[in-house]
Amino acid sequence: MIRLMTALAPLLLVAGAATAQDHSQHATPARPPVQAPATDPHAGHVMPAPPRTVDPHAGHDMGAPSPAADPHAGHAMPAQSDPHAGHDMGGRSAGGPPDVPTSADDEGRPRQPPLTPASLSGPAHAADAIWGEDRMTGARDILRRENGDVRATAVIVDRLEVGFGDGEEGWTWDAAGWTGGDINRFWWKSEAEGDFDGEIEGEVQALYSRAISPFWDVQAGVRQDFGEGDENPTHLVLGLQGLAPYWWEVDAAAFLSTEGDLTARVRSRIRPAHHTEADPPAARRGGGVGGGHSRTGSGFGSDPRGGGPAAAL
Repeated sequence: MIRLMTALAPLLLVAGAATAQDHSQHATPARPPVQAPATDPHAGHVMPAPPRTVDPHAGHDMGAPSPAADPHAGHAMPAQSDPHAGHDMGGRSAGGPPDVPTSADDEGRPRQPPLTPASLSGPAHAADAIWGEDRMTGARDILRRENGDVRATAVIVDRLEVGFGDGEEGWTWDAAGWTGGDINRFWWKSEAEGDFDGEIEGEVQALYSRAISPFWDVQAGVRQDFGEGDENPTHLVLGLQGLAPYWWEVDAAAFLSTEGDLTARVRSRIRPAHHTEADPPAARRGGGVGGGHSRTGSGFGSDPRGGGPAAAL
């Protein structure tokens, strides 16, 4: 064994040296060609179609399912009777309201019994019987002031004119206003005309006005004339102002001057169209009832109860 190992040792050393040598100078052998994929062994063969599965129920008559049998078939069902048959429905039509007109005056409706004398024997205000008349009177006054007795103020300008031409240059105003509530008001009225040379002639009125109906007021107060002359009398005024049918605004007044002259004036106009006016000269400067002048125009007025703005030409 020792002799065998001694003999193989030189051979092993030679083989290790050969393995450690540089192979960079050696030619690398070419790689073998890539093998082509294997061909299908069944290419070109006709493959038979797989056999169809046969329906085991083919040709059998399955028949349509029969409907469920009515458990009451052949039974005699008694007719349902109307539970209200024979009852007096008070004139009601089937499925609807009473077959009578809706007017409260129709004879088909039951009449309300008249009020008994005892129902009208209590106080005028039912709350007075609980809280006392004194307390409720004050409460009603507060309620009236806060909800109905509204204070308002209005200024109404009927005419405001300036004219130039033919050597005459002048101006004219006609305005009024009021302040107060629906029943009691303070009215002022003023009108004047003049020129730019200083000549002026006009009047101003201060009146207490009280409503006597929804569209008519009674007015009383004083009127003061003013102008360049010495005669500027003061007048007591008593008038009626309101809205007549067909939208006619009427302002009528009687004047008693400090000189003893009694005059009258009536003005009317239809709103918002035409207005007419008749004013005798005596209404301005006394001297009795005599001739006068008239003036026409068109414009917009104000509601006696509303006091809206107005304009006229």
